[in-house]
Amino acid sequence: MKKIQYLSVLALLFCQFSLQAQTMDDKGRIKLGVWVPESVEGLTPLIASNLESKLIQICTDNGLAVIGNNSRFIISGNINTLSKDITPTAPPMHAYSLNVTLYIGDGVDGTAFSSYSTTIKGVGETPDKAYLSALKNLKTKNPAYQSFIDQGKAKIIAYYNAQCDYIIRGAQVLASTNQFDEALYNLFMVPDACAECWKKAMDAALPIWKTKINFECRVKMNEATNIWNAGQSWDAAERAGAILSTIDPNSDCFKDIPILAEKISKRIKEVDNREWNFIWEREINLTRDFIKAWRDVGVAWGLGQPRTIIYKSLW
Repeated sequence: MKKIQYLSVLALLFCQFSLQAQTMDDKGRIKLGVWVPESVEGLTPLIASNLESKLIQICTDNGLAVIGNNSRFIISGNINTLSKDITPTAPPMHAYSLNVTLYIGDGVDGTAFSSYSTTIKGVGETPDKAYLSALKNLKTKNPAYQSFIDQGKAKIIAYYNAQCDYIIRGAQVLASTNQFDEALYNLFMVPDACAECWKKAMDAALPIWKTKINFECRVKMNEATNIWNAGQSWDAAERAGAILSTIDPNSDCFKDIPILAEKISKRIKEVDNREWNFIWEREINLTRDFIKAWRDVGVAWGLGQPRTIIYKSLW
């Protein structure tokens, strides 16, 4: 099923771009993973991709967010074939009637919070084409989804409100072992519809973010220094400068950059008779939106990781 996993990553990347255009009402703050289990009847890589795209579109069209590969809470779907017929036409066609049930729930526990069922029909020259034709008729915007979504949303909010302190402690443990990006990802999975828990999560994210950029600053300063000391050439200066330029200006050791840059510039002048100037912007990003920065780190981690959560079926 490697092809399905590949298609899943593409679908999630597509969804991440579409999320940027969403309005941030309460529903838009609930973040779900999308999971199409291999046990779905008649599943092929193409059908799995189509069903996953439908689930993503249902989320984005109805104010839910889809994020990462490691979300505890998921939207999933199951398909059962109600009938398969051959039409009395020339040429004969395959006619399928499918029952599709959508679920929102806890993918770790395998607990369904809400469900919605509908019947769809499709006709095609082959069974697969008939199946795909039916899936095209699965609506992504449907007023009937409202109760389904609201019920799932309420259960997710209740979970975060009950588990808030545990989630924050877990993120702090991850940060203590330098797993900063995963820690920030877990904190940003808390929806801001859970106002009190969200505020606690953001308060916990600040020191983790600060520790992260300070840790990375020291690593990059050491790397740049070692490259320069080993080479002491124009090429070494350029490579060291490229690393220095990626250091976050909010980090504590950012002030050490001009010291190393001056050392490099002076030596290049002596050995190469050229001017090497490292342009560093002390004020760049100092007034950045910290919450956006933390979120971007978490989102990037979530999208870049293979799925580590083993989901249980919601049906």
